[in-house]
Amino acid sequence: MNITKLKNDLANGAWDERLSTLYGAWAVNAQKKRYEAALEAFEALYGEQKNVHVFSVSGRSELLGNHTDHNCGCVVATAVDLDVIAIAAPIDGNEVRLKSEGYPEDTVDLNTFTEPDEAAFGKPRALVAGMCAGLRKNGHRVGGFVAYTTSSVPTGAGLSSSAAFEVMIGNIENYLYNGGEISNVELAKLAQWTENRFFGKPCGLMDQLACAVGGIIAIDFENTAAPTIQNMTFDLSAHGYRLCIVRTGGSHADLTDDYAAVPAEMKAVAAALGKTVLREVEQGEVLSQLAALRAKLGDRALLRALHFFDENKRVARGQAALAKGDFEAFLDTVLASGRSSYCYLQNVYSSKNPAEQGISLALCLADRYLSDKKGAWRVHGGGFAGTVQAFVREQDVAGFAELMNAAFGEDACTVLSIRPEGATQVV
Repeated sequence: MNITKLKNDLANGAWDERLSTLYGAWAVNAQKKRYEAALEAFEALYGEQKNVHVFSVSGRSELLGNHTDHNCGCVVATAVDLDVIAIAAPIDGNEVRLKSEGYPEDTVDLNTFTEPDEAAFGKPRALVAGMCAGLRKNGHRVGGFVAYTTSSVPTGAGLSSSAAFEVMIGNIENYLYNGGEISNVELAKLAQWTENRFFGKPCGLMDQLACAVGGIIAIDFENTAAPTIQNMTFDLSAHGYRLCIVRTGGSHADLTDDYAAVPAEMKAVAAALGKTVLREVEQGEVLSQLAALRAKLGDRALLRALHFFDENKRVARGQAALAKGDFEAFLDTVLASGRSSYCYLQNVYSSKNPAEQGISLALCLADRYLSDKKGAWRVHGGGFAGTVQAFVREQDVAGFAELMNAAFGEDACTVLSIRPEGATQVV
């Protein structure tokens, strides 16, 4: 479809039902303006292409299971209504030209950028090259395209902007060159491989799966090659609650080693007991050898291991509570997760800069505000800087947002909705 036809259909309401599914009926008009701007930006950059497609990949929110996935543990996560959208069209050859709003255009030759390059670590072009290399590795077709992307997923907010972007590259190649036949689970696995190998960032698979699959999902990573994924149906609004994310403004720039230390220390405990990951270890084995493990690995590794064992149990309890519709029990589990992350996992602030404790302050404020209001709070995502998650009753959202915005800046608090689809073609 050409740009003129897409813009006319959008303006005439042909997209309204699709946009309502992805974002909610209340958001259709705002999303129409957003997509119109993206179509116009694409046209200004790449002209009247003949075969233009429109794509979306959601951001994600982890609901339970903080730093468990990388040790083959369990999580509950959800897709949210913040997303990356892309206007894309295939072109002859194997060159990708991609312009993201606010950034210079990236040009990637898929014939030459086929292996990891440390000089490209941390750069978007590495994600493009890595996803296409991974698709080829798995026997899929890849080809050149031009694309314009824009994102409502804030960077550094724990909502997985990088995971959504790399899944988007796979999503575009999937529909342009593979007939949409590649599963979103496979795209998620390739996105994790890309982030590890081509982007130079150690990460588990949870972010990519939640962005790609959509809805609320419970994931068991005991078998990382084939994680067990259970789709869950739960309506927060029916219970009178909203999901709030608070961006505290901390920088992630120098935190890669902090993030990497969490799985490394957990795996070091497992290795000391002759195993690879903590999922293979019984908690009793750790408790029976505390003195020897302390001497060898230090106290923090043990605290993080003990968090892992209890957090896995909390995921099971929280999943069961949601399945039964017992939201009060779920909130109790969320609070227990938040306190364990703060006290034992210790991913709330970096020991390199103890003066910067935005997450600590946000958790403190959330605890004080919600203590008599039947809400719950926890650190969100990887931690160390970034965001706090809270479940807040509808009648308390305005006051909660006012408090957080006063502390961390205008619009620091974002109220999210759960999105039923992850990686998808919009039209």
